Amino acid sequence: MGILIVFILGIANFAAHRAVLESGHPLVDAMPRLFRALGGRMSFVVEFAMLVGALWMVSAGSSGWAAAYLCYSAVNALAAWLILSGRT
Repeated sequence: MGILIVFILGIANFAAHRAVLESGHPLVDAMPRLFRALGGRMSFVVEFAMLVGALWMVSAGSSGWAAAYLCYSAVNALAAWLILSGRT
């Protein structure tokens, strides 16, 4: 069950990440050059690595990683909402 939850949260994180990158917000231009490489796609590599790591740890039986990824996803969703709604 934990793997399914982390996977669904990962899909939501990727969707929020893409929406922020495509928003044209000035904060996107303020990202370090490494993350802006390949049109911002390098930041997706980091997002993917975090998802794979969380899935790996949850599959090994560590439910704490699912809770940590849930907290990360909540902060990510809040940040995306702030950026996309123009509150930043």
